[in-house]
Amino acid sequence: MPLNIKDDEAHALARELAEVTGESLTRAVKVSIEERLTRVRHVKGLRLADQLDRIALDCASLPVLDARTADEIIGYDESGLPR
Repeated sequence: MPLNIKDDEAHALARELAEVTGESLTRAVKVSIEERLTRVRHVKGLRLADQLDRIALDCASLPVLDARTADEIIGYDESGLPR
């Protein structure tokens, strides 16, 4: 069954991948689709809590760019009034 790719960039990327891997164009496209499906199915299979844990870990690994406390950033004083 033929697959007709009508996007020049997609076709060029597929050709480049085939050249880099030494595979045929068909094999390169097939393996790429299989690998992407595996990743997508894995992510969809994760529980929401697992996805949120991943996001939290990613956020926790970011550098602190502003050392002020949350209250200092928001701008309210000890009485809850704007500064």
